[in-house]
Amino acid sequence: MDVPVYNMQGAEVGKMSIDESALSASYSDDGLNPALIKQAYVMYHANRRQGTAATLTRSMVSGSTKKMYKQKGTGRARHATKKAPQFRGGGRAFAKDTSRENFQLEMPRKMRRKANRNALLSKILGSEGFGSEIRVIDDLALGAPKTKDFVSFVDSLNLDRSALVVLSSDAAKAENVRLSARNVADVTLCPVDQMTCFEMLNHRYLVIGKSELESWLSGPSSQTGKEARLSPMGRQEKKSQRPAVKRGAKARGGAE
Repeated sequence: MDVPVYNMQGAEVGKMSIDESALSASYSDDGLNPALIKQAYVMYHANRRQGTAATLTRSMVSGSTKKMYKQKGTGRARHATKKAPQFRGGGRAFAKDTSRENFQLEMPRKMRRKANRNALLSKILGSEGFGSEIRVIDDLALGAPKTKDFVSFVDSLNLDRSALVVLSSDAAKAENVRLSARNVADVTLCPVDQMTCFEMLNHRYLVIGKSELESWLSGPSSQTGKEARLSPMGRQEKKSQRPAVKRGAKARGGAE
């Protein structure tokens, strides 16, 4: 399929050919696998939880310990302080403790990558009434960090909803875009190596540079078969932490 390519002024300057079969994850007509995407989305969402949520008991709530009113003679129920659970601002009756809970979920690497690529396909196909939800830019870069220039760039692309802007892996190239877009409403920045289905589906539009999209499509995310285990991309060789030990009498401290 051919995806339009735009420049920074919002004008279409060409087409980018993308292999639809490489993004498909099912045998349906459109190639989408909603069950796989949902499983990956739930995993990414759950793994963002820290598991440190806690509530206060009545002994932890700050406030006066003065008795609300006298014990007898009022005809009302007996109460001590206002820290009781039935009063507003009081502690919880069954407070959640501070022990860390583990919400981590796991998926096989190949399934995660297929879900991410399938989510990209859903962005390319778009939804009814919105059309394609991806904007490929020939060169996503700014000469200077100016929010005004980035806002005009967003307006030229007709982005009327939330947008995910994918930054280049080159820090020098992405710096001006990052500084210009960090205070713009409904715009979220994401490095290209962290572009997952969770980030893509949380926004209506996906804005990405052509070179960044090509590197993502041909990078580690493209390994969804056995080659992901046999010859994985992006793996750095581990350097030996222990220096080499010389063999022989001299190395053992003996005479030569």
